[in-house]
Amino acid sequence: MFYDWTLILILPGLIFGLIAQARVKSAFNHASRVFSHRGYTADDIARRLLQRHGAPNVAVTATKGMLSDHYSPSQKTLALSENVYGQSSLAAIGVAAHEAGHAIQDAEGYSFLRFRTAIVPVVSIGSNLSPIIFMLGLILSMDPLVNVGIILFALTVVFSLITLPVEFNASKRAKKLLLADGYLDSQEIKYVDKVLDAAALTYVASLVSAVLQLLRLILISNSRRRNN
Repeated sequence: MFYDWTLILILPGLIFGLIAQARVKSAFNHASRVFSHRGYTADDIARRLLQRHGAPNVAVTATKGMLSDHYSPSQKTLALSENVYGQSSLAAIGVAAHEAGHAIQDAEGYSFLRFRTAIVPVVSIGSNLSPIIFMLGLILSMDPLVNVGIILFALTVVFSLITLPVEFNASKRAKKLLLADGYLDSQEIKYVDKVLDAAALTYVASLVSAVLQLLRLILISNSRRRNN
């Protein structure tokens, strides 16, 4: 039971994450009630941005789910969720432009996106194996296994850290291009700002949670060593 107290470290990240999700929902719902004065739909603007800014071969498709929007570098596909695809609200346009920003990053060879894409398989395996290896190390009192579990989880922290510049840059591109290309005016872009800024907070919350969990694993490991 030496590690039970460390569970408290999870709470700040959990609370931060809930607050961030609530802000995203609030900002998106608010901006969903305001529509583009030019009448473009989100998917149409995404295609126009891709065509004009170096990623014409990226396909824009619809996908199920709420805010399940994403860009796949491997498939060169930009998938927009049901409440974004075909919608002309400023919330939908902002999300679509953000995802188009990722495709443009990819087309330009943006280094942080390339690095994040490259480590996805390793991080995925590591995040699944980390708790198993860590617990085995504790149960068997094998420090090397404990250390491997910590190192594997540390990859999750690295991934969360690298995600920040990728997401911030995509949002910055989105807002800049929407204004520069004349799809939105200075008043409309304020709604997009709120949606994308709220979304960015969720990535910060993920990083905070990952760092706190990594700290917890390290504290558990150190406490076990002291007690042995």
